[in-house]
Amino acid sequence: MWEQIRSNQMRSVVLAITMGLVLLGIGYALGFYFFDSGIGGIAVALAVWLIMNLVTFFQGDNILLALHKARKIGPDDHPRLYNVVEEMRIASGLGKMPAVYIIDDPSPNAFAIGRNPDKAAVAVTSGLLARLNRDELQGVVAHEMAHIKNRDVLLMTVCSIMLGTIVILSWYASRMMLFGGMGGSRRSSGGGGGGGQVIILIVALLLVILAPIFAQLIYFAVSRKREYLADATGAVYTRYPEGLASALEKISSSTEPLKSANKATAPMYIMNPFRKKGKPAANLTSTHPPVSERVRILRSMGGATFTDYDKSYSNTHRGGGSIIPSSALAASPAMAAKSAFTKKTTRVKDSSSEIERARETSDTLWKLNNYKTIDCKCGTRLRTPPDFKGNRVKCPHCGNVNQLPT
Repeated sequence: MWEQIRSNQMRSVVLAITMGLVLLGIGYALGFYFFDSGIGGIAVALAVWLIMNLVTFFQGDNILLALHKARKIGPDDHPRLYNVVEEMRIASGLGKMPAVYIIDDPSPNAFAIGRNPDKAAVAVTSGLLARLNRDELQGVVAHEMAHIKNRDVLLMTVCSIMLGTIVILSWYASRMMLFGGMGGSRRSSGGGGGGGQVIILIVALLLVILAPIFAQLIYFAVSRKREYLADATGAVYTRYPEGLASALEKISSSTEPLKSANKATAPMYIMNPFRKKGKPAANLTSTHPPVSERVRILRSMGGATFTDYDKSYSNTHRGGGSIIPSSALAASPAMAAKSAFTKKTTRVKDSSSEIERARETSDTLWKLNNYKTIDCKCGTRLRTPPDFKGNRVKCPHCGNVNQLPT
């Protein structure tokens, strides 16, 4: 997939430059309006752009994980999730294990993040862990691992931070222009040039309003193809396209809103967190392809290779062009053989119920939040918060007094 990796690296650079130009346009308009100096506004915007690029590259992943209140886990915290990530890391050929995070949110979803494969992370919500069995979870993790392998994570991290910056600056600038009257009051006191000032104000307002829309359209343009490629790569890694197809159906059927998502981070997820069931028109502006189409392609695959996915994609789009890079199609048999071996040696049957998976995930979150757990003799599970001062706790069911673990 070196073609896709190189393409994503180039897109990251082009996207950063394009969004920088949009930011410079905003800076020029605001500088001209507020300070009678477009150059001064450009200088400020350029400084902001440079700072945001540095922050994005070195701390973008930490910022986005913190915004989602993601908690890092180890192999003993949630063995099922950690083992699945480790399996897919081996299948993908990544040299380093990504960090694994859980987001306490009932809405099922997941995303990958990081500036390169050695600094990557996979984050899943508690709702996803509760709803998906092992095969489905493996399909989702394989999809996210594909984003890491294909260098999508750097591209989307750059998008998220830069788009967020443009939207925030434009929002505040438009409010200052409309309600602050800072530049307008200064010019009205100077007198003269009223017609030209009105034109400048209109142009500035248009630029400020259209800039975030333009940036969002750039973001959408790089999102849909990468989702198809990640689906294809995930199917190759697991050798079981049905796992991902079933997971996508379960995720799309959820009615829980994803509280931690916003417009800047939405394309990072495996599925659009702002989707609206029963409204296919929303797919026209969604950062993701239609779920029904993704599922249909996966279930129409005759095997589990890039060639199989490419044929299924072409048939679904009525003779549409190839979606898979030629290098991946040429290497498809060898990669399939490797994935088949990995799948055969690591696949574990999962017979757990949704209630058991929900309890497993809940116990992990309690542990991550430093709650102490005591199992009473009557079968009741008691938990005490980290700031609990006593060393004993009474069971509300049987009345037995339990000693807290040290």
